[in-house]
Amino acid sequence: MKIAVVGVTGLVGGVINEVLEEFDFPVSEYMPVASERSVGKEVTFRGRQYTVIGMEEAIARKPQIAIFSAGGNTSQEWAPRFAEVGTVVIDNSSAWRMDPAKKLVIPEVNAHLLTKEDKIIANPNCSTIQLAMVLAPLHKNYGIKRLVISTYQSFTGTGAKAVHQYEMEREGHSLPDDQRAYHYRIFENAIPQCDIFLENLYTKEEMKLVNETRKILGDQSIKITATAVRIPVSGGHSESVNIELKMPFTLDEIRNVLKNTSGVVVQDNPETFEYPMPLYSKNKNDVFVGRIRHDESIENGLNLWIVADNLRKGAATNAVQIAQYLLNNKLV
Repeated sequence: MKIAVVGVTGLVGGVINEVLEEFDFPVSEYMPVASERSVGKEVTFRGRQYTVIGMEEAIARKPQIAIFSAGGNTSQEWAPRFAEVGTVVIDNSSAWRMDPAKKLVIPEVNAHLLTKEDKIIANPNCSTIQLAMVLAPLHKNYGIKRLVISTYQSFTGTGAKAVHQYEMEREGHSLPDDQRAYHYRIFENAIPQCDIFLENLYTKEEMKLVNETRKILGDQSIKITATAVRIPVSGGHSESVNIELKMPFTLDEIRNVLKNTSGVVVQDNPETFEYPMPLYSKNKNDVFVGRIRHDESIENGLNLWIVADNLRKGAATNAVQIAQYLLNNKLV
């Protein structure tokens, strides 16, 4: 199994390497791939040093799977080139997510849709993945009418530049504008803007939550509104989710449904102060859910608090799990 990791020198690329090792993914030939400015650098995989190669060389070596985490523009340019030589591309960027011809996949939710013909597979947005992991079994059992989502997202979701900004600000240093990931300081702050603003005054991140959730759940009728906030936390993304279901429920039923959902861990015991937090989700591959309670202001209303490591299940882990599914089901 020849595997290429494209964007290997980035924040998510490094975590993809870690997850491939931890999952003991069968790799007969490993290809670390990055942009021209990173070609020649060294990366470590399974205790060995590898030299980073460029796109053209990787394509010539025809990997069976290429896991991309190199940004939307890079993916749009190069993913089709890999696909042309028979490589299956699993892409972490937003480039292909809303393409009607491409599958947007969370293995536990909709991997059954994949076929041998799928050569470019989209990995959903990090905040969407943890949300849909919890919503999918609820939608199946009760139907979802409306969602109100508020996210509290780690600065690590913006990448290495944001991590550098946070670390410098924490140490009391100021940075020139060209070295900042955010317009404002992130240390000891909360910024109500994730990604750029769109014409409807929502941010791109907020509309990803709307559009990707509908696509993954296969239901365009769900009413969704979202507010995404960037916070000075490194362990993962948190989400306050208000759900209006179509059918009545009991809290015990909801907990049982979620406890029996693969990849979801219920942490919900207020008496012992048990609830999900990014502090404890860091480096974990599961999605954690708690603060499960009725919304007493509407019929069939439910409130949840969902937390996951955005670099793990929100990106690298989900991508490697897609690769595992392809391998296990002989789709590659």
